[in-house]
Amino acid sequence: MANQTNTTTNLADDLPLNAEDERKIDVVKHSGLLLIACAIGLIANWVGTGTSPLIALPGMAVLYVACIIGLGFARFVPFYLPGVAWVSLIAILITIPGVPGAAWVSEQVEHLNFLALATPALAYGGLALTASEFAIARRSGWKIVIVAICVMIGTYMGSVVVADLFLRLGQ
Repeated sequence: MANQTNTTTNLADDLPLNAEDERKIDVVKHSGLLLIACAIGLIANWVGTGTSPLIALPGMAVLYVACIIGLGFARFVPFYLPGVAWVSLIAILITIPGVPGAAWVSEQVEHLNFLALATPALAYGGLALTASEFAIARRSGWKIVIVAICVMIGTYMGSVVVADLFLRLGQ
């Protein structure tokens, strides 16, 4: 029997992960990016709900400060916890009833609509493709396009069914 070598390669070995370690994150750089995201969020909130950006600005400022504090904790606290967990903990702590200022924070954040804020972020997340994702798509071939289309149609149809059921329950 002829000596055969294994010619299959592991895709994970070919693709380096360039994920940024949150403990080395540049908080100042990300604070500027968060300002841009907040501005887009205020505009989306204005378009989606009709709430003036000046009215929603204090609530957005609270969210911005919570994000910066959470990123700072992710960077400087000696044990690892993802930045999103720190931001969530900060947001939870500043809205617990009985915490000084919690009522004011809740009142200010009420002017922001979560769906209006999430839509631009989700759209960007859906459109942002990395070089490694393009490499995976090239290696996968045309069949991945069919699978992706089927997944998107299935997800959309599933969302329509769930939304229709809940809207019928609300009437």
